[in-house]
Amino acid sequence: MPDLNETPERLIAPVPRITIQAFCETPDAAATIEAAGEDRRMQKAHIKVQMGGGIAAVEAYRHAPTPNVIIIETQGAKSRPLECLDSLAEVCDEGTKVIVIGHVNDVMLYRQFIQRGVSEYLMAPLDPIVLIQAVSDLFTAPGAKPVGRTVAVVGSKGGVGASTIAHNLAWTVARGQGTATVIADLDIAFGTAGLNFNQDPPQGIAEAVFAPERLDTNLLDRLLSKCSDNLSLLAAPATLDRTTDLSEPAFDHLIDLLRAAVPCIVLDVPHTWSAWSKRMLISADEILIVAAPELSSLRNTKNLLTTLQQHRPNDGRPRIVLNGTGMAKRPEISATEFSKALDAPLIATIPFDPALFGTAANNGQMIAEIQAGSKAAEVFADLAAKITGRPEAKRTRGNLLEPLLAKLARRKAS
Repeated sequence: MPDLNETPERLIAPVPRITIQAFCETPDAAATIEAAGEDRRMQKAHIKVQMGGGIAAVEAYRHAPTPNVIIIETQGAKSRPLECLDSLAEVCDEGTKVIVIGHVNDVMLYRQFIQRGVSEYLMAPLDPIVLIQAVSDLFTAPGAKPVGRTVAVVGSKGGVGASTIAHNLAWTVARGQGTATVIADLDIAFGTAGLNFNQDPPQGIAEAVFAPERLDTNLLDRLLSKCSDNLSLLAAPATLDRTTDLSEPAFDHLIDLLRAAVPCIVLDVPHTWSAWSKRMLISADEILIVAAPELSSLRNTKNLLTTLQQHRPNDGRPRIVLNGTGMAKRPEISATEFSKALDAPLIATIPFDPALFGTAANNGQMIAEIQAGSKAAEVFADLAAKITGRPEAKRTRGNLLEPLLAKLARRKAS
């Protein structure tokens, strides 16, 4: 298997709010479907698993409406799969999709399934992620553009620079990769994205969260403030007129709209542990944990890794950035020891440079705008490349070639 921390896997669109009922013949298939139901991409779906295979499915729907998706496991001819599907067709509601999990690799049988309207045939044994992909594809319009990738950036404790890293990462992805990107500041009361990008929009993320019934693509477009050609900001108001005791799915609709609109969404998640912030981290396609080289940060990072890995069994591990290393006269845990204690690699180490980072913060600029050749700027470029799975776009060569070609054209003309 590829290392999911090195190459971004194919993005699977979250499954919409649907009902799924599965009828299994083996405990292994039942366990696989239940495991798939626990995945972050299936959190909106309601799944019920029972035994009995196709025969049980036919009996279940003789006098009951069918769900959005029916999953049937068949072990071959003894299960009479074709007879069951013909009987199921008589009681199935229009629009219900059927997935068959089989144990026989038979092309003729597969064709007969497709002729009967089966949406997908999967071979057992199968991984939960394969089933999740199949269900997701059923509700993805043909030719639809891929969903945007969400990258959640969170600090292992307050003050470790997670917001600064989130903002510079988004800026670098937009500029270096030429990818349309949105940076969403989820810290409604104390967010700093507006300051760091020298923006003061009259509206922002609060309007999207506190009045979700009004949120649509038109409103979202008005709430976004443009920072550059490829970068837009969803700023936090940074006011204390309202508390942020938000419900767990408070940001769901917003994230769905963003995923449909842009290829990359960087979420600046505040250092808090609430139902909604936990949901934001678990549901993200990529997680970046920013830590400082100290004991409390190490402990919190370890706790975050353990919790997130438990809730994201089909995803790669969160990536870890060690920030502010090499501060003079401060005892600190080395990058090697930090990584060893976590039994996890560090994706990046950013040196302590108060003059550079302080100047950028006070000017409302990004690190590469202040000092393009700095170590920190190089780290952000490398980080952006790893997150997107693409090397940084080579701008310098194009800029140099253009005047050279112009000179050659003038020489030929003369």
